[in-house]
Amino acid sequence: MIHEPITGQGCTWQCLTFEQLDTRTLYDVLALRAAVFVVEQNCPYQDADGLDDLAWHLLGYRAGQLVAVARLLPPGVAGDWPAIGRVVTRANARGQGLGRELMREAVTAMTRLFPGSGLALGAQAHLVPFYQSFGFEPVGDRYLEDDIEHQWMQRPPSQCPSDAGAHG
Repeated sequence: MIHEPITGQGCTWQCLTFEQLDTRTLYDVLALRAAVFVVEQNCPYQDADGLDDLAWHLLGYRAGQLVAVARLLPPGVAGDWPAIGRVVTRANARGQGLGRELMREAVTAMTRLFPGSGLALGAQAHLVPFYQSFGFEPVGDRYLEDDIEHQWMQRPPSQCPSDAGAHG
């Protein structure tokens, strides 16, 4: 996949396997996820869930600082379809379109990694409209995960990568 950085609108992106993450990068990924999911959202949960070593990690940098992360899981790990998870942006980098850029990059990376496959994700319920703008649609009932309401969502394989984010 992508080993050398590629430059997006506001970020430099890397997509790396767990084995390609050096210690500093892994620390930065875990620190960013904890800062947002545990501290900011006041939700203690077990982040080290045994799936990181099975995943690709999409990393977005601005001025050398890690500002965005998504975990890209292959099919069979979180369901039949490949899944995007642990989608997070640094608090001081929000409000600048970074979340949209992160999702565009995630969908593009997943399409390259798993061509012809649909995509899935477990969205925090208040973000369902955001993910719908990337072609994801709710599937089934909402559910509680770590005391936060979530919605399972899927993006059919028939949608081409060039339409990512075009709906919103």
